[in-house]
Amino acid sequence: MKILFILLLAASTLSAKLNVAAAYPYIKELTKEIGQDKVAITLLSQGNWDPHFVVPKPSLIAHLRNSDLLILNGASLEAGWLSPLLDSANNPNIQENAKGYLELSDYMDLQDIPKNVNRSMGHVHAEGNPHFILDPHNVIKLAKVISLKLSLLDPANQGFYQKNFEAFKAAWEKKLVSFDKKMEACRGMNVIQYHELFNYFLRRYGINSVDNIEPLAGVSPNSKHTLELINTIKRKNIKLILQDVYHEHRTAHFIADKTGAKVVQLPHDVGAMKGTGTLEAFYTTLVNTVCR
Repeated sequence: MKILFILLLAASTLSAKLNVAAAYPYIKELTKEIGQDKVAITLLSQGNWDPHFVVPKPSLIAHLRNSDLLILNGASLEAGWLSPLLDSANNPNIQENAKGYLELSDYMDLQDIPKNVNRSMGHVHAEGNPHFILDPHNVIKLAKVISLKLSLLDPANQGFYQKNFEAFKAAWEKKLVSFDKKMEACRGMNVIQYHELFNYFLRRYGINSVDNIEPLAGVSPNSKHTLELINTIKRKNIKLILQDVYHEHRTAHFIADKTGAKVVQLPHDVGAMKGTGTLEAFYTTLVNTVCR
């Protein structure tokens, strides 16, 4: 009986999954690629939500209380909503600097880092632009970081995570060749975007973001700036306005009506739009929409 109990306990330990809380859908997808059946993932947000203002649902507290690992974007993207959930969950394993805490921005070369920050600049992230996932070339680096973290927490399955990462890396490198080839035709193009959301993607492919519909980051459009944008678009013959899913669309379409520019809606994360439910579909949509 004692031997049977020990065998059952060992089998239970071997089959136990790591409980992972993922702040955003792209994190869930990457973690699923690496962890597969060794992880159970709780998603804290949805792809079509504004990532700055996620509703901290009380139902998530229990999941966080039982999580072995919390993976967040970082660069203050979760600053407005995650802290209340972590405080209520009271799980020391996933607090900042704990073993089960992973902030992906710590491993990225962030862009748009302001020299100083004050209220007159709007909602600016002091650490830099947090939307690094928009560059498909960052995906492999992020997958590697997640692989290493899973291996640290679950060393018995390190070989499994490493094997999955290598397979994912090989497949993603092929996708990057396709994305890069497609985007080459649009290098040098000028665009307008609503918010500085797509900078990493645009810079990767040599596309110029001339201005934003927001006069300042996080500040709603006003008449003066909108009229200036209309003149800029006409003067520079800009053909494309990039609209995300979670800001209002009315201003972009008003500007398009006055200038002849075309408004295209783009996803900012996996699942933000219909047909973007996987990492590949997300980036394929970005590439095919911007560079037709």
